[in-house]
Amino acid sequence: MTAELVRGQNHPLPEVRLEVRVSAGKPIVAGATLSDEHGKVHGVEWVAHPGAPTLPGLEVSRQAAADHRLAFDLDAMPQAVHRVSVLLALPSGVGGPVRFGAVAAPFLAVTGLDGTEIASYTVTGLDSESAVVALELYRRQGAWKVRAVGQGYAGGLAELLTDQGLTEAPQLARGIDEAVAQGLARSVAAPPPRISDADRPRHAAAPAQGPDQARGGTAPQSTSPNASPQQSPYGASDPQDATRAGHGATPQPGSVPAGPPAVTPAAAPTAGDPVNYTHPGRQTAAPPPPPPTAPEAQPGRPAQPVAGDATGWSMDERLYNQVWGMFEDLARTTAAYRSAVDFADSRMEQELDKALSDPRNRMGGQGDAAREAARARHTELVDRAREALDRDLAQLRAEADVVEPALPPAYARWDNPVWHGYRVPMEIPMALRLGDLHLPESENLRIPMLVRLPLERGLWIDSGRSGSGEAAFTDSDELRALALQTATALAARVLAVYPPGEFSVHVIDPAGTGASALAPLVRAGVLAAPPAAGAAGVADVLTRLTQRVDLVQMAVRGGASDALPPGFDTSEQLLIVNDFPHGFDDRAVTQLRYLADEGPAVGVHLMMVADRQDAAAYGPLLDPLWRSLMRLTPVPDDHLADPWVGHAWTYEPALVPPGSQVLEQVLTQVATARRTWSR
Repeated sequence: MTAELVRGQNHPLPEVRLEVRVSAGKPIVAGATLSDEHGKVHGVEWVAHPGAPTLPGLEVSRQAAADHRLAFDLDAMPQAVHRVSVLLALPSGVGGPVRFGAVAAPFLAVTGLDGTEIASYTVTGLDSESAVVALELYRRQGAWKVRAVGQGYAGGLAELLTDQGLTEAPQLARGIDEAVAQGLARSVAAPPPRISDADRPRHAAAPAQGPDQARGGTAPQSTSPNASPQQSPYGASDPQDATRAGHGATPQPGSVPAGPPAVTPAAAPTAGDPVNYTHPGRQTAAPPPPPPTAPEAQPGRPAQPVAGDATGWSMDERLYNQVWGMFEDLARTTAAYRSAVDFADSRMEQELDKALSDPRNRMGGQGDAAREAARARHTELVDRAREALDRDLAQLRAEADVVEPALPPAYARWDNPVWHGYRVPMEIPMALRLGDLHLPESENLRIPMLVRLPLERGLWIDSGRSGSGEAAFTDSDELRALALQTATALAARVLAVYPPGEFSVHVIDPAGTGASALAPLVRAGVLAAPPAAGAAGVADVLTRLTQRVDLVQMAVRGGASDALPPGFDTSEQLLIVNDFPHGFDDRAVTQLRYLADEGPAVGVHLMMVADRQDAAAYGPLLDPLWRSLMRLTPVPDDHLADPWVGHAWTYEPALVPPGSQVLEQVLTQVATARRTWSR
């Protein structure tokens, strides 16, 4: 039975391998400190945080998120450690809440590895505090207990860590803030939570079963009613939800979240209404389930996958929900596999240590037999986990083989035959494909990376060489060319999926180095104006777009959208900036930051093509711009993380196949439709 703790209450821990699950409703930072019997932290190496998430016997989340799962192996703690404090803090400098009084009370649950809840605690009574010691796991007479603490600090992490005796507290707090900001910059946006998986039954792949796992194919479930569903780490969710059942068990509140949202319809503009850039076809009510087109499964065999079998009002929405569900399923089944392998490794180490602790087993056949038995059990556990993973991956591949050919142009790869029958649409789609995602365990399974429209974040296409992925072995000039080709392909895709006249693209190319990559856009005549060159061109484009943002903001705030100047272009705008920071002065950089921060809300979006190292000359001035944009790469790179379990997903850009003329054909149709529309 779960013990519901109040502040100051303690409870014995029957197990030493535990998880602490945190639900806060808003992105927060979770960490832990190790301290001695007097509660003193002896150094920064005794603090687990997003920048250093792993310590002996302890692992915390690598980024800010609304839900966290912290793993503990108390037997693996150093003997000098007598207390482990679980810390929660609000991330600073990212535009979120600055005090816990403005967010829902954080809920924590201590569970076993099988998901059984041991104790729970809701941290109430917080107001101006931005950091809190929520729980303590402490050693008493050889046994471990948990205590509900709830001690808040208005001075944030620096004050909290100082109170625990850490002399380097201010420097470490700044380092944690930087690590959190970097994690947000590389995050994949999570879809908002769904209503319920019970709305649409779905045949499931058999999950892994292990001796310490009730369901190895899914994350352990929390049964607490206080847990809240996952939200994106850098933005609020839509209040309405759509549903999709996953391949594993139905997630419970506080577990791995899922499901893309239903959306809010755009009302017809009336006098005094603000400018509305929301999707005109989004619905507020829960959509009906899809028709039962899937063939019935035979006993002992999984059902054949069907494209569009998720819930939604239209086929596009059902496919969008299905793609997100596939992404969640792959994240879940991979997390279960990795957890099972970690368990097997830990169990083998414990068995070997136990065998070698007896001097009689260190020599002779008895010790060899114990070691061989431990390795055999390890192999059996890993093989069993891999078998379950392969079974789930096979079902996901079968689903991907069916779904990919059925995708509409906005979701499809450039080599999809759907582009051969392309026609300029009359409605804005729900989402846009930016590329593909995959994990090391599933190299040949690609999940489309879809982002909702209209775009809520700009893009930074990194043309520099990084230490990971193919970029580390690619020539610098080739990387810059590929980065601009990626930007061109994405801009063409955006133009292709918007109705005529609903989207305009501007290009800044100060030195004219991108003429070759930009040629398809220029030749087709789909740009709002020729690419701007030189310092004067840069200043002109940035001034016009910043003035546009100011004008629309004033109209929105004043409730006078009908007072915009006659002939004002109400279409959304995309600015592509090539070869940054060449040709940019401090004023231009400030204008870029303004567009990145304020532009998306009024339909002005930014796409930077730049090398982070080249841009480092601007120092801290550029950091907010870097953090506000989503980083993409022109070559495969494992820099993206999901907001649930922190997998390092490999991103592959959506490039046009070599020798294909599909881009030119699509842009020609777009240009023709735009000329017809403007008459």
